[in-house]
Amino acid sequence: MSPHGFSRTAEELSAARSEALRGAAVGAAKFGIATAFLGLCGTLFSPIYRSLTIQFKVYLQVSGMTFGGWIEADKRFRAWENMRVMEKRRLKALERDEGVWREWEKMVEEEVTGRGKGGEKQTGVK
Repeated sequence: MSPHGFSRTAEELSAARSEALRGAAVGAAKFGIATAFLGLCGTLFSPIYRSLTIQFKVYLQVSGMTFGGWIEADKRFRAWENMRVMEKRRLKALERDEGVWREWEKMVEEEVTGRGKGGEKQTGVK
């Protein structure tokens, strides 16, 4: 059971995984571009950055991409989960409204056919 009381089906789990993976790829690309730009700036303007070993520069690049992937995957998954919760609430409200509508239609049908409660014909005389 999830925290919202909804059980997950295999299709929902697959969709959630796909959305998180897409988010991770987008986040890694975004932050990868940003850290590459910062690395270029560091190479051009900072003697301290230029003195770092290539291994540490790669570590900085990869850690930025990992962080970005993690942030974006979490953001996308939370948005997906929120959308699913809202959709289930909407469907539940729709089912409830359909039930009320069916009861109202039944009541109107009884009024039109002249049958009140209990099934006897109403004459209008008291």
